Amino acid sequence: MEFHDRIQRELGAMQSADRYRTIPSVAGRLGRHITIGEERLLNLSSNDYLGLGDDPVLRSAWLEAAGADLPPMSSSSSRLLTGNHPLAEALEAELSALYGGRAAMLFNSGYHANTGILPALAGRHDLVLSDRLNHASIIDGLKISDANWKRYRHLDCDHLEEMLQEARGKRRQCFIVSESIFSMDGDLVDLKRLVELKKRYGAILILDEAHAVGTLGQEGLGLAEQEGLGGEVDIIVGTFGKAFASTGAYAIMAPLLREYLVNTARPFIFTTAIPPVMLSWSLWTLRRQTGMQLERESLQALASKLRTSLQRQGFTVPGESHIVPVYAGANSRAVAMAEALRKNGFLALPVRPPTVPQNTARIRISLRATLRWEDVEGVARVLGEVA
Repeated sequence: MEFHDRIQRELGAMQSADRYRTIPSVAGRLGRHITIGEERLLNLSSNDYLGLGDDPVLRSAWLEAAGADLPPMSSSSSRLLTGNHPLAEALEAELSALYGGRAAMLFNSGYHANTGILPALAGRHDLVLSDRLNHASIIDGLKISDANWKRYRHLDCDHLEEMLQEARGKRRQCFIVSESIFSMDGDLVDLKRLVELKKRYGAILILDEAHAVGTLGQEGLGLAEQEGLGGEVDIIVGTFGKAFASTGAYAIMAPLLREYLVNTARPFIFTTAIPPVMLSWSLWTLRRQTGMQLERESLQALASKLRTSLQRQGFTVPGESHIVPVYAGANSRAVAMAEALRKNGFLALPVRPPTVPQNTARIRISLRATLRWEDVEGVARVLGEVA
């Protein structure tokens, strides 16, 4: 009973600190709206940034094209056994072509990619330098790895360079790992500076583009494409679970690295492969999004307008992307802000520690290309009244 008592006390502490979480009962999604219980709310917490997942016309076209020959619902095995469906190779070939002929490798999720790549490549003689605000999946990959690792101050490339200088000649290999758009602050990394540092110090650069693919770049390939630096990043990680409205993830790299990861990345080796039916849908959405540059521009313009509106209300709203975080500070204040929005028909959820640092709780607004200003203009007014 001591064990269960301890667990109960810890849950009680979470409730007292406004950190307790529950799973919402989502009754349905329709376009811009979501139904939770009996409430119909404007969904400002979705990562379906281009609206492809809720596009019934797109879905109907995919089903019509598949016809009676719908791909299997399960791979039933690892790709290294019998689960390597031709659609997996077709999707990797499509990605390879988009990324200029570099090798592509599928993973079951971005979490699988980030907990598989670093432990496979970085050993006890190596050093990994990670941005302090990198996603939890990257942190978990570092913890699983045998490598030494340190975190540099968020977006502080001078601090990163100090660490690279200190490690020069002392480690077999240095790795730099960063997100391109940070998921909780919506800010962008200085990719040109990272590339400069990786060249100067002979480091390997890994860039997680989970929130950038689909939303940045002429063909939706992320910040690296937008900056013209795709070929300079050693490994680019992208996901199908957000703007591409499917499931799974991928990594882009040199063929030699792919060959090595196929033989060493445990989340790839020991996981049943992505179901072929989802591979088919991923091919469909990937091809569709490459031509959605107007939607990308509309999305970023909407985010800029909303961010400015919130800042005029006196809120701290960092970032420069479609992710618009509104700082609350205390957990209780973030919860109150979310409740006020919900009462006015908006679903924008509070983000609290340990997801973000202590005393930086916030409302995280995720915008989509299907939204218009008249949909969201009331957000600043509601939050202003709470303030």
